[in-house]
Amino acid sequence: MPIKNRISDFQDEMIEWRHHFHANPEIAYKEKNTAKKIVELLKKFNVDSIETGFGKTGVVATIKNGKGKNIGLRADMDALPITEENIHAKHCSKEKGKMHACGHDGHTTMLLGAAKYLAETKNFNGQVTLIFQPAEEGFAGAKAMIDDGLLEKYPIDEIYGMHNMPNLDEGILAVEEGARLAAADNFEIIINGKGSHAAMPAKSIDPIVCGAALIQNLQSIVSRNTNPKETLVFTVATFNAGIANNVIPDNAILSGTIRYYNRDIGNLAKKQLFNITENTCKTFGAKPTINFKAGYPPTVNHKTNSKFAYEVAKKVVGEKASPHQSPMMGSEDFSYFLEKVPGAFAWIGNGASAALHNPKYDFNDNILSIGSSFLASLAEEKLIK
Repeated sequence: MPIKNRISDFQDEMIEWRHHFHANPEIAYKEKNTAKKIVELLKKFNVDSIETGFGKTGVVATIKNGKGKNIGLRADMDALPITEENIHAKHCSKEKGKMHACGHDGHTTMLLGAAKYLAETKNFNGQVTLIFQPAEEGFAGAKAMIDDGLLEKYPIDEIYGMHNMPNLDEGILAVEEGARLAAADNFEIIINGKGSHAAMPAKSIDPIVCGAALIQNLQSIVSRNTNPKETLVFTVATFNAGIANNVIPDNAILSGTIRYYNRDIGNLAKKQLFNITENTCKTFGAKPTINFKAGYPPTVNHKTNSKFAYEVAKKVVGEKASPHQSPMMGSEDFSYFLEKVPGAFAWIGNGASAALHNPKYDFNDNILSIGSSFLASLAEEKLIK
């Protein structure tokens, strides 16, 4: 079961679809024209049902044949608020300040390719549920679809997805059990001090000096409060205070992220964030306001599903299949699906390219047939006749 010949036959069509999506990017919850194009294509493929509006702009379609399990296949479809720096004669973004800098145009296209093939052949027993998801880039589109009743209306037994990976050799399919992407929680700390003239620091409660000490102290959460065998990344990414060089301001604002694979480590980091912030500010006479927002959960592949996906990958790409999928500290809202339904999330090698979220990134059209064959094969192998 190598790359499917039928899918290879319409590789040029898939390139056209991908270039259309790339040239017309839409960001979170505004993917109306993207959804419209997806529906237009799905109707041509004669899938069994199409429903729009899940998670505001999401699209769900089904392909049915006989009785059997219901297998979910998911692709994200939103772009990023980034100005593209590539120069493509045909498919560079037409929308200033928006581009597909993460390859969701390719992910959507690969799922459409699998849909076209599966609707034509129906070489399976059961149901394939196709999920075209909005708002992956920081706005939890997966959760929005689930909250809209997706899993109640379409009771999926297993779910699979994948993400392209720049600088992983072109066409490699890698999948492994366990945590593959981190949770990413967000925090903002407002240090409320007391301003004064810079020449009279004794009359102030300096939020900048307090903030500097706080940043140093927060680093001890990783170095001294957690098991060194566990993974935790604590980042203070912004520090904003003051507008004049001779005035100590009233307050300072810090913000950042906490990233981890293990929820117990995440809970410890959150607890220490509050403890250290409150005690450090107390030392300086300042008062903190801490705004904490839980982000995406860790993306954890299920054991049985990961092994199954790897075996399918071997049939599709042979030696380019890998059971070793390097974990990353980035986050991905496919995690919400994996909390509800057994499944796995794979990498597909994009070859040499700019990094994700880079204005010079572009998806590699050469891997469209590989990704589509993998998705289609997951359904056929799980729903074997």
